[in-house]
Amino acid sequence: MVWWTRLVGSAYRAHRSALTLGVATAIGVAAAGPVSAEGLSDALVKAYQSNPQLTAERARQRATDENVPQALAGYRPQLLATLGAGLQQVRNLLPTNTYQGDTLRPWTIGVTVTQTLFNGFRTANSVRVAELQVKSGREALRNVGQGVLLDAVTAYTNVLANQALVTAQKANVDFLSQTLDITKKRLNAGDVTPTDTAQAEARLNRGRADLNAAEVNLAISQATYAAVIGSPPGTLSNATPVDRLLPKSREDAIAQAAKGNPAVLAAGYDVDVATTTIKVAEGALLPTVTLQGSASRASQTDSTLGTYGTDQASVIGQINAPIYDGGTAASQTRQSKELAAQSRSVLDLVRNQTRTAAIGAWVSNEGAKIAVSAAESEVRAAEIALQGVSREAQGGQRTTVDVLNSQQDLIQAKARLIGAQRDRVVASYTLLSAIGRLDVQNLGLNTPDYLPDVHYQQVRDAWHGLRTPSGQ
Repeated sequence: MVWWTRLVGSAYRAHRSALTLGVATAIGVAAAGPVSAEGLSDALVKAYQSNPQLTAERARQRATDENVPQALAGYRPQLLATLGAGLQQVRNLLPTNTYQGDTLRPWTIGVTVTQTLFNGFRTANSVRVAELQVKSGREALRNVGQGVLLDAVTAYTNVLANQALVTAQKANVDFLSQTLDITKKRLNAGDVTPTDTAQAEARLNRGRADLNAAEVNLAISQATYAAVIGSPPGTLSNATPVDRLLPKSREDAIAQAAKGNPAVLAAGYDVDVATTTIKVAEGALLPTVTLQGSASRASQTDSTLGTYGTDQASVIGQINAPIYDGGTAASQTRQSKELAAQSRSVLDLVRNQTRTAAIGAWVSNEGAKIAVSAAESEVRAAEIALQGVSREAQGGQRTTVDVLNSQQDLIQAKARLIGAQRDRVVASYTLLSAIGRLDVQNLGLNTPDYLPDVHYQQVRDAWHGLRTPSGQ
């Protein structure tokens, strides 16, 4: 009985120590050593700087910025240069019934300047549409940025949690393996039956299968981490909830989401875009006033003509008033009005979805707090129960299966605690995203914030140039 007490006690202490480490590493330090651990903020910085989805969205926004100088081009003059030259074979029939032929080399060079003075306010409204599209695009970019940061938080905590689960399952296998050895020795001593040995062996095989499943999930989470963050995970350190940045009540969360969620703001700008587009379509029904100046020189080189060349210069004002275009402009106007009605409905939908998301995130965050507290209490109780069952088994008052069942309860309680702690962190960041505050500035990340207004100002008033501000 002494060897039973020593082996069970040793196995239990190793099991408890490993599982305690597992819970600590779920949202705490995964390993100790001289290697510097990577914190959650470091991972978020990497994702913010190099995530392909976010990089692509920034390029899309820079392309949207170009709509503004394209619209502003309607205010600027249009210059057109022409140059024509060629060979012309001429054969003339003279009154004397004879023919005269020659090969001519005519050429023409000219320049035309056209300035639109009035086009039914289409240029002004097109500029307004382009500027609103830029603002909507910025909110869409901010929304994608929030999604990438939230994905990074999820990937980070998944790796931590799965590392902890692997550690816990390894400790579980060690415990079950030692329990099987003890049971075999007791069988040889005549203290137990072969049934006890079979039960211990079955639990050991189940534990090995659970360990394998945990290792598979860890490998998957590590691959996901590399895809989101941009590099494989190393030694990860503590990840804590961001309670200091969260609203104090559910009503406050709803109000902040309605004012700051980028999806709502983008949908609001889309309504303004659609409304202004109606005015652009209506402008096609108004007159267009243009002023055109031109200068040209032409050479004929025909000896039979009275002149060898012609110089021309002109300034022409023109008014074009549409009378009937087959109904195109009217149809486009009606179409724009329907699209504006659609955008208003989409705005209402997005507001409802944002409200629902804010409530769901608030409730999930509050529920995660309760889940962690309950899981911690469950683990403490399961540890006490396993200690008691192990002592009673040493005294012959409990069977092997009682020890195995108590140990299984503990490992399941530890797994639930690990999951609850992981959910607690993710839920807090999800709520921060729902209210539109999951960004570099609010999190205080050590990286420069991407400012889309810089590129916008660089290209807004550009009159020429094929290279982008980055030199491409």
